[in-house]
Amino acid sequence: MVSFLGNPIDKIAMKRNLSRWGKLVQDAKTADPATLRGLRTQAQKLRSRVDQLMFIADSRLTLPLIGSSAIQKPLFCDWAYRPELWTGPLPVPGKAAIATQERIGREVAVYHDCAISELTARQIRNTREEDLAPFGLRMDVFQFDGSFLSLAIDLPTEAATGLRKKHLIKLDVIVELEKPLEIFARLNVKHGPNTEQIVRELPWQEEDFSVEFDMTYTKLNEKRVERMWLDLIFEGPEMNQITLRDLTMTRRPRAEI
Repeated sequence: MVSFLGNPIDKIAMKRNLSRWGKLVQDAKTADPATLRGLRTQAQKLRSRVDQLMFIADSRLTLPLIGSSAIQKPLFCDWAYRPELWTGPLPVPGKAAIATQERIGREVAVYHDCAISELTARQIRNTREEDLAPFGLRMDVFQFDGSFLSLAIDLPTEAATGLRKKHLIKLDVIVELEKPLEIFARLNVKHGPNTEQIVRELPWQEEDFSVEFDMTYTKLNEKRVERMWLDLIFEGPEMNQITLRDLTMTRRPRAEI
């Protein structure tokens, strides 16, 4: 494909177009209302296209790149995953007054027991040099009359495929808090009629942290593993801003002794 900016004719056309709009800006200062309304309509149409171009360009050129699957994996890792919310743009990037069980994308659902929801959530673009995830999730919690707030993150079938009691599952999270907040991570593994649950408290004093779920001490039936999901539980989230810059999970077998 020939570069648009490398075509001399297109360069001349672009220069003339910019010059024309520069003149129209000056004319708008003295134009009659009918003419001004027509100019405004043309400008709105042009701005819509320019905004679309800027959004696409910013998304593609800003690091980390959209769709990046770069994950820091431990030795002998046999499964690694970053949910789609942190990987690519969502069709609906933000929601307000979120109802319980409402989904943010396909894999993440919000649970709470508030009578009146004053919770907003939106996907944000990560731009920091240290970020590996292209996107993050920011939640603003205002008045909170409920007793719990949690995010349920569905994991793909590959997470449960071949899962054994010898496995260690590691969760890596980068979180920013407006004020201190207790956060718990609960790994759920359904096997047959039973569900194993392992709970770990996350060290909120740190921004970048890891916790591990050891399957050795569970009653996992390896032959009947069906699916796995993760719950992030926030204790007392009222009047707080919670930003999850990244979330990844990896799996590796425990070292043989």
